[in-house]
Amino acid sequence: MTTLDARREALMARLAELDSRMHAIEAELDQPASKDWEEAAVEQEDDEVLEALGEQSRTEVRRIRAALDRIRRGEYGYCVECGTEIAPERLDLLPATPFCAACAANH
Repeated sequence: MTTLDARREALMARLAELDSRMHAIEAELDQPASKDWEEAAVEQEDDEVLEALGEQSRTEVRRIRAALDRIRRGEYGYCVECGTEIAPERLDLLPATPFCAACAANH
């Protein structure tokens, strides 16, 4: 398996994890609210946290899908800003990143 294939597999696995997480969050948010006032207040706080986690997950899903699209187009591993090759070590840590370290510092 090539490095690119391994990165594609890792991105696909992460996408599946996020999909599962987002379904769990949606199911939790769909639960009926408690009639107890104190319990309802705690549930409201929990819902706000879950909504934030859901938004973070949706953002990561968009980044992963964009990375998979770059793989399909043969553009993966190159900075979308300046066109230079992204360091393999950076891609190991952030496989969905569209930017080299220098351009990421400017964003």
